[in-house]
Amino acid sequence: MIKIAVDAMGGDYAPSETVAGAVDAISRHEQVQVILVGREEAVRAELAKHNYDPSRISVVNASQVIETGEPPVQAIHTKKDSSIVAAMKMVKRGEADAFVSAGSTGAILVGGQTLVGRIPGIRRPPLAPLIPTEKGVSLLIDCGANVDARPADLVQFAKMGSIYMEHVIGIKQPRTAIVNIGVEEEKGNALVKETFPMLKQCGDIHFIGSIEAREIPHGGADVIVTEAFTGNVILKLYEGVGATLISMVKQGMMGSLRSKIGGLLVKPALKETLKKFDASQYGGAPLLGLNGLVVKTHGSARAVEISNSIIQCVTFKEQNINEKIKESLAAAEAAKEEPGEERQK
Repeated sequence: MIKIAVDAMGGDYAPSETVAGAVDAISRHEQVQVILVGREEAVRAELAKHNYDPSRISVVNASQVIETGEPPVQAIHTKKDSSIVAAMKMVKRGEADAFVSAGSTGAILVGGQTLVGRIPGIRRPPLAPLIPTEKGVSLLIDCGANVDARPADLVQFAKMGSIYMEHVIGIKQPRTAIVNIGVEEEKGNALVKETFPMLKQCGDIHFIGSIEAREIPHGGADVIVTEAFTGNVILKLYEGVGATLISMVKQGMMGSLRSKIGGLLVKPALKETLKKFDASQYGGAPLLGLNGLVVKTHGSARAVEISNSIIQCVTFKEQNINEKIKESLAAAEAAKEEPGEERQK
């Protein structure tokens, strides 16, 4: 069984949606065991509304909740009995294989690094959500953890993102690109210009060069590398435009009797198409490069997104993603040492 600690109190609709998501996850995957961490009385009241296997869902009491607006560092250090801190400590101690939360992004980022801890050699763990595209999904890395990244950080992002897409999503030799304002190698800001040749020299990724933002929805790359400021802008614009287009299509279909009739005819196909651009079906954003798996879902996550995020953790664990990241780092270090060894000979 793979044990997933879920922050039962995190998100706009907790604990009802988090509990519903946990119940759905164990019904979908026989290897999942969920530990709901939060105010026990409230969590058990929600569980009482569902039929589930009690041997596969347990509750761990945590009396405090870290709110979204709280200073993250202070909250992690002062609210030691919060659902986020208690659940992350379970991952640290090996009592849980992964942690899922729709709670405070800042607290999750701080807690991930200070409580769960980074893999040795990883300087800055990135948040990496899957985003829908015309060809399936792409991984946007980083989207919120490191607004001031260095070139070496982006190279690590590219390697970790490639490992994730190949072994979790199943894309062989995922195409990796860096976000830029043009496809020419000489374009970009100082960070992109310095990072580009470093990515070009990486033998363990399939680097295809620069990608402009307009090519992202078309599936121009499988791994999209950037620092968190740009990544977060891309993600928020992506979500905003998607929601606006869906709303406008619905309004257009109800504008007249003719459009209503036409809408009824195209509704099944349209519904299936729009479903592909629903980010909730892809789960949350893993914080890659930690000693354990931490997954951040949207603060507005409903049960389906919580459930998908829990299932997402199973594949991550089964594919030993952290071990593959460690192997990649070891190979990179070995490659650095080879020239020195040759000189000594």
